[in-house]
Amino acid sequence: MKKRIIAPILMLAMLITLITPINSAEAAFSPDKIISEGKKYIGTRYQYGGSTPKGFDCSGFVAYTYKKATGITLPRTAAGMFQKGKAVHKSKLQKGDLVFFSTYKKGASHAGIYIGNNQFIHASSSKGVKIDSLNSSYWKNKYIGAKRL
Repeated sequence: MKKRIIAPILMLAMLITLITPINSAEAAFSPDKIISEGKKYIGTRYQYGGSTPKGFDCSGFVAYTYKKATGITLPRTAAGMFQKGKAVHKSKLQKGDLVFFSTYKKGASHAGIYIGNNQFIHASSSKGVKIDSLNSSYWKNKYIGAKRL
């Protein structure tokens, strides 16, 4: 009797598992998780070439945060990251999007993570990991684009 009840239930469960699409990238990608992970490092000192909580540069911070929060491995430089993902207009930014700036050379030379309300988190050479406004007098003129992974 038990076999007659359990067998159809197991078969139904297996069938549902087979026909239900699983999007592991979507399951792993949570903007709130990325932002939460990034905020853990606020105040971490800036270190040129740094890619650990002992010290970050901008791309090291973004890559480390994304890897910890999503498992996604990003290129090591801002310019390399700027080549990935889908371009997003500034007016359509969503939490977790990567934002890019041209600071000391042409092209993407600085990167951060958009956290909403025109703010982004990044590793600044002057203050380490911090939150800034995209509309600040400094960053507004250096913004060159955003990407969504």
